[in-house]
Amino acid sequence: MAASDRMVLGPLVGSIDQGTSSSRFLVFNAKTAELLSHHQVEIQQKFPKEGWVEQDPNEILKSVLECVEKTCEKLQQLNIDITNIKAIGVSNQRETTVVWDKTTGEPLYNAIVWLDLRTQSTVDRLLKRIPGNNKSFFKFRTGLPLCTYFSAVKLRWLLDNVEEIRKAVDDGRAMFGTVDSWLIWCLTGGKNGGVHCTDVTNASRTMLFNIHSLDWDPELCQFFDIPMEILPKVRSSSEIYGLMKICPSLKMGALTGVPISGCLGDQSAALVGQMCFQDGQAKNTYGTGCFLLCNTGQKSVFSDHGLLTTIAYKLGRDKPVCYALEGSVAIAGAVVRWLRDNLGILQTSQEIETLAAEAGTSYGCYFVPAFSGLYAPYWEPSARGIICGLTQFTNKNHIAFAALEAVCFQTREILDAMNKDCGIPLNQLQVDGGMTNNKVLMQLQSDILCIPVVKPSMPETTALGAAMAAGAAEGVGVWSLNPGDLTAVTCERFEPQINPEESEYRYARWKKAVMKSMGWETSEAPSNGAVLLASSPCSPAPGR
Repeated sequence: MAASDRMVLGPLVGSIDQGTSSSRFLVFNAKTAELLSHHQVEIQQKFPKEGWVEQDPNEILKSVLECVEKTCEKLQQLNIDITNIKAIGVSNQRETTVVWDKTTGEPLYNAIVWLDLRTQSTVDRLLKRIPGNNKSFFKFRTGLPLCTYFSAVKLRWLLDNVEEIRKAVDDGRAMFGTVDSWLIWCLTGGKNGGVHCTDVTNASRTMLFNIHSLDWDPELCQFFDIPMEILPKVRSSSEIYGLMKICPSLKMGALTGVPISGCLGDQSAALVGQMCFQDGQAKNTYGTGCFLLCNTGQKSVFSDHGLLTTIAYKLGRDKPVCYALEGSVAIAGAVVRWLRDNLGILQTSQEIETLAAEAGTSYGCYFVPAFSGLYAPYWEPSARGIICGLTQFTNKNHIAFAALEAVCFQTREILDAMNKDCGIPLNQLQVDGGMTNNKVLMQLQSDILCIPVVKPSMPETTALGAAMAAGAAEGVGVWSLNPGDLTAVTCERFEPQINPEESEYRYARWKKAVMKSMGWETSEAPSNGAVLLASSPCSPAPGR
């Protein structure tokens, strides 16, 4: 095809969206925010032991490269000139921990995923060094409790248990990073001059980062005994980190030299993509887990109801940092994957909508997916998953409906906590993420919250947020973040269709089921090798 035949759309921006379940590459029109093309590849999760969750960093990288290549092919089939891609942004699953050898470019161990619970013994040992075993001892420095969720304890476990990593640290060969750091390092040259960096949003989820000074904290690194020389350089969420250097065997030569200029943890990226730039604006993302973030502006607000304080974004080296309150639910889309892969009652993840619609109700069946304890607002490690209220009438359709309801009930619990901390209840909920394509789920969510649920017609807001940050970076300048220049978003709106009394009745029954899920596990195990209690992340203690 002659170059003159290609469609001219003005500047384009690419976005790598690397999540827990899949990797994607999406390309947007920088002037209209229109999604032009994308490709997605599901990635494998490994469960080598009870409570352990790992992924292969090379598989993650390979999946990203495949997505980039396939998306570029699709654009060319649409007669769109890929040389108009002027920048690339990265959004990523947060906390997931990677250590690699900078001389060989190879990972030294599988990535330990954010959901992984193997580090409970590490947490218990560290707690003994803190006055009063106070999990919230570092809360006002990091915004986080000491628990299995965050990268510092995963990195400590790797240093304690993987001889190859200890030796690489001693030899000065080891590099640590979350998934964003691994990808940016690889895509900017890897062992041949790759850039070792992260952004403030990802750094704020490590528990090694001071969210006020915006730098690695020497005292925290000393407490966790983490050598600071293996840490990436912390940058803003919107600046040029380096240029793409692509393997010549791939058909992506046109992207060589394109700046990687945006980086945000996935939940921060969704906040930007939803254009929640004002204090009090909030969004809920439905992915593997469920994450509700509320922008608190340039003030860090600390929760009395089990929420985390995190960095929302810093959109430029000279721009102010903004903070957010966050409510975290571990199991959302993961429950659908469990029904598909473990129980086999779904052939595809999309099938759950059909089954739930056929049932129209759970007929008194309640599903508490506490596979690894309960997260916000309970933070109860002794809980385990239960399905209760079963009768001979119950079938797989009712269980499918109850699974979707469980996602909605968990969202209500963290929204209630958010409303208490913020003082002003949300009058509608902005939503995004893959699960929002499920209309049954969205209607259920509105019914259970008793407020409207607002879904953008283009639900890929996580990728959009990373693209906005990349396109707006100094030296790129193809995407304006000025409020007057932002494209108005068309939305689909779901209004409550049941009366509040029925909603409250169902919510109360859910609470009853939650209580029955608690206290199931104990830390006492018989000598036959049964698994010890694996604790879920623990929240900041109220009022501390």
